[in-house]
Amino acid sequence: MRALQILVAIVMALLLAACSATPERRASPSAARPMASEKGMDVVIFALGLVDTHYRFGGKNPEAGFDCSGMVAYIYGQAAGVKVGGSAADIARRGRPVDRDELRPGDLVFFNTRNASLSHVGIYIGDDRFVHAPSTQGQVRIDKLAANYYAQRFETARAYF
Repeated sequence: MRALQILVAIVMALLLAACSATPERRASPSAARPMASEKGMDVVIFALGLVDTHYRFGGKNPEAGFDCSGMVAYIYGQAAGVKVGGSAADIARRGRPVDRDELRPGDLVFFNTRNASLSHVGIYIGDDRFVHAPSTQGQVRIDKLAANYYAQRFETARAYF
C-alpha cells in the first residue's frame, strides 16, 4: 500500500510538472529565412576585415584601394574561390536573382547610384546591412539597405552560392 501511495505521488508530481506554464517559443523573423551558406559567411568575414580600406576608382586590391566591383571581385575570389569580374552591371548579369526579403549573408546587392542602372554593388552581411566601396567618404564601409539613399536606389540582388 505504501508503494502505491509513493507511485501515485510521483505520477501526480510529473503531471503537475507537465502542465506547468512554459514560455512559448516564437520563431524569430530570421528563423523563417534560409540559413547562410558557409561560403557566404566566409565572404562576410573577409569583407568585414576590409572595412576602412580606401576607395580608388578601378581599384582591385587592398593595397591599391577598391571601387565597388573591384572589392566584390577580390573578396569573392579570395574568400570563396569564385570568379566574378567586370563592372557592377556585368556582375549583376550573372548569379541567381534573389528577392530582397530572402537575402542571405554573402549575396550581392545592386543599386542605381549614378543615374545608371546597376552602377553600384555591395555584399549583404545580414541584419539589413551591406559592405561596399562607395566613392563618397573614400573608404569601404557598412551601410543599411533601409537608409533612405540606398532604399530609393536598390535595384536587385544576386546569389552566387
